[in-house]
Amino acid sequence: MNRHAGVMNKTSTPSIDSINRHWYLVDAENQTLGRLATEVASVLRGKNKANFTPHLDTGDFVVVVNAAKVRVSGNKAEQKLYRRHSGRPGGMKVESFQSLQKRLPERVIEKAIKGMLPHNALGRQLFRKLKVYGGPDHPHEAQSPQPLKLDPAALATK
Repeated sequence: MNRHAGVMNKTSTPSIDSINRHWYLVDAENQTLGRLATEVASVLRGKNKANFTPHLDTGDFVVVVNAAKVRVSGNKAEQKLYRRHSGRPGGMKVESFQSLQKRLPERVIEKAIKGMLPHNALGRQLFRKLKVYGGPDHPHEAQSPQPLKLDPAALATK
């Protein structure tokens, strides 16, 4: 006979009211794009909290500044391509990392982080909590964002 018969493990789901959302500030200057994006996606998702629940939005708000100064390793600056399609025949546009970073520096970080979030309604809700700015200024001083402590070992480049 099973010695654990009748004992049931219960998963506690946090109520929406009990979720505390914090605001974090991340400086992207001289950070590697992918390593920065994984840390930020984890905070947006709420994986750094004890009450993480996969089907709920338990994450925090993240403000990323200096997006124009993010870097990539190797030859990715010239070789990494961003594609978008208008939906019309022949409507594909291709742009390199360098030209997109000059034109819209926020878009590079947004696309990297969005690809790491769930591809469903929850992911779209999480993405709305990300605020990216190309320069050092941002309009979220009233929320008093705390600097996010990024793991230096995870951000180290070989």
